[in-house]
Amino acid sequence: MRFWDLVSLITENLGRRKGRVSMTAIGVVIGTAAVVLLVSLASGLQQSATSSLYGIGDLSRIEVYPNYGEGPVMVEKVGGGGGGGGGGQASTTKMLTPIALQDIAAIPGVMQVIPRDYMYGQGMIKVGKLETWANMMGVATDSLENLGYPLSEGTLELRKGTVIVGSWVTRNFYDPNMRPGQDPPEPPDLLNQRIKLELTKWTNDGVEVKKTVTLEVSGVLQEARNEADGSIFVTMEDLTTWNEWFNGKRINRNKDGYSNVIVKAESPEVVMGVTDSINELGFMAYSPQSTVQGINSFFVVLQLIFGGIGAIALLVAAIGIANTMTMAILERTREIGLMKAVGATNRDVLSIFLGEAAGIGFLGGLGGILLGWGGSKVLNILALQYLSGQSQTGMIPTNFTTATPPWLLLFAIVFATLVGFLSGLYPALRAATLEPVMALKYE
Repeated sequence: MRFWDLVSLITENLGRRKGRVSMTAIGVVIGTAAVVLLVSLASGLQQSATSSLYGIGDLSRIEVYPNYGEGPVMVEKVGGGGGGGGGGQASTTKMLTPIALQDIAAIPGVMQVIPRDYMYGQGMIKVGKLETWANMMGVATDSLENLGYPLSEGTLELRKGTVIVGSWVTRNFYDPNMRPGQDPPEPPDLLNQRIKLELTKWTNDGVEVKKTVTLEVSGVLQEARNEADGSIFVTMEDLTTWNEWFNGKRINRNKDGYSNVIVKAESPEVVMGVTDSINELGFMAYSPQSTVQGINSFFVVLQLIFGGIGAIALLVAAIGIANTMTMAILERTREIGLMKAVGATNRDVLSIFLGEAAGIGFLGGLGGILLGWGGSKVLNILALQYLSGQSQTGMIPTNFTTATPPWLLLFAIVFATLVGFLSGLYPALRAATLEPVMALKYE
């Protein structure tokens, strides 16, 4: 039997029993709609969770910190000619020294290693009558473009004697001489302005010592919702000079290392492997990618659970399809015998009944994806109205939406068709194995 003849015959047979086919397909519609709606809900929750991560940042970026360990461990010292031995202590501390940075840079997949450090003492930034606390951050790179920070105005190039400020820095300025009831001052325009950094330290005798440094603002960053927004970036050379002034001694990077290091991986796909390699070296490494992967893993499990709940309704619908096809065989036994008498093979009969069962599943799946997709849109509208009402009452609404990926619609209709196909397998085998003579004699 030719394929299009088979399709035409299956369509005609389904059309002969519109009521029964419709009632059976409704079960598939409900099951498929439940799968689409519940999985769309889980996908929407996943997108809302990942999009609302505050300052998640670049997924190819890894933050590395020194590992100060849990304390010293005892090691045995073997003595010389006297045969004596003794105990000693070996620290488990792993500092981010230049040698350690070379080891990290040698890890496959690492593109850049950028040390960072912070100011050890007290500093105030002054612009005219305004001032703010100095949240200084030194980076060992000539451009903040290497850290992936977006530029608002100016330049990302970092030179000695210049600073690049985060987007929130201007909002933090205040007038220390402002009187009660006086309007707060307007945020200053810092770009290309010369600002004063006033450093303060105290001697062992409690004497206050101040030092003033003049700097030029060469760039302002866009809001990135991370630590860069409130930071003032300077070269590592400038910051090291100030920290040495605070400490009263030179800083030995081979011994003290850096506060932390930013590692840029070649791509987000290799981040987790690079992170594991850094941890194996004894340091403490963290990447936003690990957070995203943890969230995605949780929601994948949630999607499977929600999809399984909807699949239960499809299982019930499968029983209905099997029952419908079994009844069809009983009603059409003489018809089966007649088809075989005029030359239809077991394969032809099997194909007809399997096609009818799969057709019911396909029709139910088509209706189910339309109902599930429409239901997800209605759920979005209701959720938006509810969250808007919560916002008016002073509560902060949570971003919520269902998301129906295209693959879900295709999967749902294929799965529903497969359920119909499998449900009709046993009745179709019964129909295909009927003896023509016995079928023709059936009343």
